[in-house]
Amino acid sequence: MKSRAWIFWLLASLLFLGITLAFALSLGLAALVALPLGFLFGFFLHKGDLCGASAFSEVLLMRDSRKVWGMWVCIVTSMVVFAAMDLAGWVTLSPKPMLWMSFLVGGVVFGAGTVLAGGCVSGCLYKGPAGNINSIMALMGMPLGMAMVEYGPLSPWNKAMLGRKVAMADGSPLTLSSLTGLPFWALALFFALATVAAALLWSRRHPAKGPKIVSNEPVVRRLFTRPWKPWQAGLAIGLLAGPLYLSSAGSGRNYPVGVTHGVLHAYLLVTEPSVQGSLKAQAPKPPQATANSGRSAGTPQPPPSPVPPASQTKKVSFWLIFVVLGLMLGSHASARMGGTAKLLPKEPQQTLLALLGGVLVGMGAWFATGCVIGNILSGWALMSVGVVIFGVATILSNWAVTYVYLMGGWSRSE
Repeated sequence: MKSRAWIFWLLASLLFLGITLAFALSLGLAALVALPLGFLFGFFLHKGDLCGASAFSEVLLMRDSRKVWGMWVCIVTSMVVFAAMDLAGWVTLSPKPMLWMSFLVGGVVFGAGTVLAGGCVSGCLYKGPAGNINSIMALMGMPLGMAMVEYGPLSPWNKAMLGRKVAMADGSPLTLSSLTGLPFWALALFFALATVAAALLWSRRHPAKGPKIVSNEPVVRRLFTRPWKPWQAGLAIGLLAGPLYLSSAGSGRNYPVGVTHGVLHAYLLVTEPSVQGSLKAQAPKPPQATANSGRSAGTPQPPPSPVPPASQTKKVSFWLIFVVLGLMLGSHASARMGGTAKLLPKEPQQTLLALLGGVLVGMGAWFATGCVIGNILSGWALMSVGVVIFGVATILSNWAVTYVYLMGGWSRSE
């Protein structure tokens, strides 16, 4: 009976997706469309275990770069999807500006926090619903770190760093397109072809060893109950980035998927007596001119503060909230189908460090205006040069803390 539990969760998931999508479309609730899309997002993340923190740490710990490769496949796939939608006129590409100090400081704090927390923002969002207590504790600390930067003692520093912006002569954001003069679609095609060529070259130089194992398990059951290879999950998420971008733009938010602001907005929705937001479709603000692509324009100004001062009614994005909620539901459903949804005890010291790591992750993500999802998976896919700084700072900081905290650092015996 237990072996058939995955069928129940599969049918329940399909029913949930169908009902929420039909309800959102029939009532014109653009933000609610993010709920089923977020569900798929969380499902794919859990299947491939694509957490940025573990992906970076495992390169150092186990010399395993498969998750990093999965993230790269996701980025390149998103590039191609965004290029196609851009050429079709469906979206207006909006790369983030070069907020170099915000990305540098935020990346260092964020990368260090991910090791202590055992995950990035999205990583904790999909690990927590599967029963990871450390991830649950980290999620409790993240809104505190975010609030400290947005409303608390770190707010003046945050505003000062956001003012350090580097742009093109016409005020447009620095992108690979604006620096090279090549259209977005041409660069996307180049990265896609280079990625496919690298994959083929790797498979030829590293052929599979031993006999191929043939499983008699039905394909559908393997698909929903077994883990996926990181590149498979990355491909699925990259394809999902298109509908997510369209849904985001339809809600008035002209940017692909992100989860950092959704975490704080969900917290505000629960704790604040009144918030301001809309479930209906909204027209996005007209972008300024940019050299990002031959057809569409970007948004050169730095992302506005998501909430006004504490004395005023705080604004929230229901689209981002529903993405976060759907992500957690989808990851829990994936864990249930795979039989891995278990609440496992952790060492008290680890749990406390995870809470501290969550605070640091929240602080770093808010300083940098995004996390692995918003700045690396989405930001790199839009070819923003600024978020490359965040990515490099995050990886180096993650490796430094991984070496000291997880590998014993200089104290280990040679």
